[in-house]
Amino acid sequence: MSGLPSMVHGDGIKKSVQVKFKGYDHNPGAEEGSLWDMENLSGDSAPVLAPRKPRYLLRTLEKPNGLYAGESLCWADGGSFYVDGEQKGAVEDSRKQFCALGDYLILLPDKAYYNKRTGEFGSLEAQWSGGVRFEDGVFAGESAKGNSIVSTGEAFPFSVNEAVTISGCGEERNNKTAVIREVSEDGKTLRFYENSFQVWSGEAVLKREVPDMDFLCENENRLWGCKGSTIYASYLGNPFIWNNFDTVSTACFAADVGSAGDFTGCCSYLGYPVFFKEDQIYKVYGSKPSNFQVMGSASLGVEKGSGRSLAVAGERLFYLSRSGVVSYAGGVPQVISQALGQQRFRNAVGGSDGTKYYVSLEDSLGASHLFAFDTRIGQWYREDGVRALEFGWGGELYLLASDGGLWLAGDPRSIPEGAVQETLQSAAEFGDFIEGSPGKKGLSKLLLRAELEAGASLRVLVRYDGGPWRQAGQLQAEKKRSFLLPLIPRRCDHYRIRLEGTGGWRLFSLTREFYLGTEL
Repeated sequence: MSGLPSMVHGDGIKKSVQVKFKGYDHNPGAEEGSLWDMENLSGDSAPVLAPRKPRYLLRTLEKPNGLYAGESLCWADGGSFYVDGEQKGAVEDSRKQFCALGDYLILLPDKAYYNKRTGEFGSLEAQWSGGVRFEDGVFAGESAKGNSIVSTGEAFPFSVNEAVTISGCGEERNNKTAVIREVSEDGKTLRFYENSFQVWSGEAVLKREVPDMDFLCENENRLWGCKGSTIYASYLGNPFIWNNFDTVSTACFAADVGSAGDFTGCCSYLGYPVFFKEDQIYKVYGSKPSNFQVMGSASLGVEKGSGRSLAVAGERLFYLSRSGVVSYAGGVPQVISQALGQQRFRNAVGGSDGTKYYVSLEDSLGASHLFAFDTRIGQWYREDGVRALEFGWGGELYLLASDGGLWLAGDPRSIPEGAVQETLQSAAEFGDFIEGSPGKKGLSKLLLRAELEAGASLRVLVRYDGGPWRQAGQLQAEKKRSFLLPLIPRRCDHYRIRLEGTGGWRLFSLTREFYLGTEL
């Protein structure tokens, strides 16, 4: 915290002027007068001290399970999936992972998709069972032996290049996974490479399968996912195909990294799919399956349970590791959360508006804290105790809270009709003032230069030697001006100042007048 040097008057009264206000610093050894605690402040006006912009409540979900913001605002409420408020399909009543690929929005763990262009909702997987004939047929217009599966009933729900897993055949050699090369016009004949099957007829089950994945991201027109120690990549541009391992540039990819522990998160960053364990970071280099290389390094990865904390702000990737919140630019992650104090946090959920990293953290007692790290000035700001389940960015920053509130957050450019603005309460508690002396001192005056919006108020409180808070004054005005608050001096070892505001206000300077006494 920066201030002007103390000035000594002839009567022994000193004056200290604070004109630069920094962010949150919850450490015992923090700089004198730093902000030990705060509620709903922001660095938008730094070095001037001011509250954040208000949020706007868009709607309240009954059981929030996930949020995605893009061309449309999508969410899962209980067992239903919605797009811009319209129900599009039924899903499991569980927390969702969303990921977009082209026109498709993918939902895990349901392995479901929503086509943003056509409005179609369905499953990435498909299953068909019934009577079949494995027989000779044609391929590329030429006769071919043992290459066709013909349905004796309904048409197959499969397409070219999809890999189907065949089971239930009386001919064991036909129970395998194979890639479809051609499909007849009526959809009742699937053609494969020659000599793929033995001629046989009977009942069979055919499945198009998607691997189980805990985390999912999109990179270079592919979906990338992971589970356990295995990395998966879909067919190029096609979220339905995961088991076609042809030797072509569009084929699927899978690799087991072999290291201990499960993956804890993944994302696309700097043009690469990046996968995290708690103590490892893996990048996949290359442009096609034949030259994909998984390269790992022993680094601070994502803490287990905080896979949703990954977000990019100011061109850097942020997430919660076991050592705290880190900033990652492709090299060695750097811990940046020292200002948050000695508290250990977990179960982080992060989001970004491009310049600020927002992260909801749970402390050891189970309480939630929503912080914002402003990459422009490198400062932390505590907002409130809202528990975020998900953030979304679609030109605006959205926040889905654990109580079901769907909020427009950050610095909105436009407010939708019907949105309800919150009543913003804010507070700033400075750290201990000892005025550079171990001896006793007495605070005699406070002079605040502040600006309050219409209807706003600002209450000033003082606490001596850890005692109760005492009100020093309350400010109300509609323009920038100075406020003088005379105090009855009390001898103390240290004191604190707290500001509590309603509505919009800005503090430009804080001047303290005090005198110094002896050690006793």
